[in-house]
Amino acid sequence: MNSTLEMDWTPIKKYEDILFLFYKGISKIEINRPWCHNAFRVETVNEMIDAADICKNRTDIDILIVTGSGNKSFCSGGDQTTRGLGGYLGVDGTIRLNILDFYKRIRELPKPVIAMVNGYAVGGGNVLHVVCDLTIASDNAIFSQVGPKVGSFDGGFGCSYLARNIGQKKTREMWFLCKEYTAEEALKMGLINKVVSQKKLESETIKWCKIIQEKSSMCIRMIKRCLNAELDGQHGLMQLAGDATLMFYLMEESQEGKKAFLEKRNPDFKKFTKFL
Repeated sequence: MNSTLEMDWTPIKKYEDILFLFYKGISKIEINRPWCHNAFRVETVNEMIDAADICKNRTDIDILIVTGSGNKSFCSGGDQTTRGLGGYLGVDGTIRLNILDFYKRIRELPKPVIAMVNGYAVGGGNVLHVVCDLTIASDNAIFSQVGPKVGSFDGGFGCSYLARNIGQKKTREMWFLCKEYTAEEALKMGLINKVVSQKKLESETIKWCKIIQEKSSMCIRMIKRCLNAELDGQHGLMQLAGDATLMFYLMEESQEGKKAFLEKRNPDFKKFTKFL
């Protein structure tokens, strides 16, 4: 059953490889390549990056869901039929590894991103859900890293952040052995947040979205920034500092500085409370 039939989703923008949909403040990127288990090619990733940028800039979008079409696969990683020397070959003839740019978009998005895993999440597909803030999986979901079987690996989020989720030993097991793990096994090891039946997957994900939508969007934004800052180094600190500046700009103390400049007078910062 295609997940687009569960809710009254409306298209945001038309693409070739993905569906980009909207429902009551929730957006959804659905990789629409079921004939290859929703493997992504260069063009797929470019479309997901474009959709993520739209999510960032639309104030009526609170949350992003990432999923795959059909009920067999979430995503099987990079499409090996398009793999060339040094990366994946785009239709323009250029080799790219642009999935890394999409991972960064997910981390940078100042809104929660929920992976709705409906089947196989293997290789880059496993990394994709790991990079998302939350993961809800159907009971038929399968998780696996397959890079060493096809001459590939992800030494970034696919290793470092995965290890933060499930630990060093389990991460090495997942990469060295390329084993498959059921949804229940993934839940027990801390790889995902919840397991539900395939029939209830989308409704449960929407339920989580609605709960988040009731919370302070600024608080959720700052929590995501703070959790990312440690792993994302100076870049993560920059994003956290940027949002802290945004919050300060909303305060009267900051407004006083701007008003004083425009009114050509000295600002009176002494009138504001100093907090311990």
